[in-house]
Amino acid sequence: MPPASPTGSSRAPLNPTPSQHSLNRPEIQFPNLPTLRESPQSEREQLFLKKLDLCSYVFDFNVATQKRAKDIKRQTLLELVDYVNTPAGQAIFTEAVMASVVKMVKENVGRSLPPTKDDFDPEEDEPQLEPSWPHLQVVYEFFLRFIVSGAVLAKTAKRFIDQNTCLTLINLFDSEDPRERDYLKTILHRIYGKFMTHRSFIRRNVSNIFYGFVYEKTRHNGIGELLEILGSIINGFAIPLKKEHVTFLSKALLPLHKPKCVNLYHQQLSYCIIQYVEKDGDTGITVIRGLISCWPWTDSQKQVLLINELEELLELLGYEQLQVIQTELFRHLARLIGSDHFQVAERALFLWNNEHLVNAGCLSRQLADVILPLIYDDLLDKCSHWNQTVEGLAQSVQKMYIEFDPSLYESCAAGEKDRGEKKASFEERALAGWKQIDAMATSNR
Repeated sequence: MPPASPTGSSRAPLNPTPSQHSLNRPEIQFPNLPTLRESPQSEREQLFLKKLDLCSYVFDFNVATQKRAKDIKRQTLLELVDYVNTPAGQAIFTEAVMASVVKMVKENVGRSLPPTKDDFDPEEDEPQLEPSWPHLQVVYEFFLRFIVSGAVLAKTAKRFIDQNTCLTLINLFDSEDPRERDYLKTILHRIYGKFMTHRSFIRRNVSNIFYGFVYEKTRHNGIGELLEILGSIINGFAIPLKKEHVTFLSKALLPLHKPKCVNLYHQQLSYCIIQYVEKDGDTGITVIRGLISCWPWTDSQKQVLLINELEELLELLGYEQLQVIQTELFRHLARLIGSDHFQVAERALFLWNNEHLVNAGCLSRQLADVILPLIYDDLLDKCSHWNQTVEGLAQSVQKMYIEFDPSLYESCAAGEKDRGEKKASFEERALAGWKQIDAMATSNR
């Protein structure tokens, strides 16, 4: 009587067994197994388990050996995918088979990723593609069919697709191969949707990935893909938002604006942030304050990127939220207008070309008495700028506020003149003081 398999069925083990992962061995001789479709229905489950065992054997693709055995494994994987591609074939996903399916997947995908080169630039350098992709691709495709199958009930499968499985998949998002990350994104999203008991665990461990990326190693290949999953997850959050979801926004998402490589995933990050504000306008206050606190003043390209995001947020901000944040927001806009970098000043002034913001938003006539005194000095300075576009935009904004409220503009102009006179007087007194000190030093020599 052969020993019982891990699934509880009695079948002879294949030779070699999946645990025999040796790199230097002679050509593997896999047993000749019939195809599933040609086998009697009563024997298919046992045959399916044998083929899963065969596919659990992991080859080293860094050496050009075992070509025939590698091809047999790939053809077997393709057969498994083809077989479970129909409702009739998916009936084979019994509880006895599920353990072997997950075990085969873990054997193939559960590996240590190669270290990333210190000088690797994701924007310039080609990614290091996974050499075992001819096998991995089909394994991922098979696992995806398993996850989405109607025959795989969450209540039963959660014993096999456990938290350890989820954590293995999340850690693999650091793979340099974009093909692998794309499969992982789809699979993890499907697991999140199907297994409600794992949702909190998945969100918590994605947060941990973000924390490590922002505060420790500042390099991770899968941030964009993880954010794509989160964009869909956030879209499904119930209102009012739970405290843990608001904490996730402030502690995990907003700090992702800090890394230098934010441009690589900013589109996905911005989408997640916008989803929050659309669901709960009060989160807009948290988001804008978070953006201001981590504003990249020394990086003009990142500033332009964040002004784009800020414009989308301002379109969603309601009057009540504006009342809370208006002073710090307008001071921030004034500093952007006064930027020494013309592209930053230009993009900030372009905000006044947004009809919604000017007609009914934070730049409207109703708030002119709040914003104009704060931006007046910087706006006036840009009205005589060396860059024609910046100068033209500044003059256009200036003209708009003159038309809004001439007396308010004259009041700001008078205030600026008074400040100028006080500044000149202060500088004159300071100069006189320094001359007096210089004279005293000369007489004491």
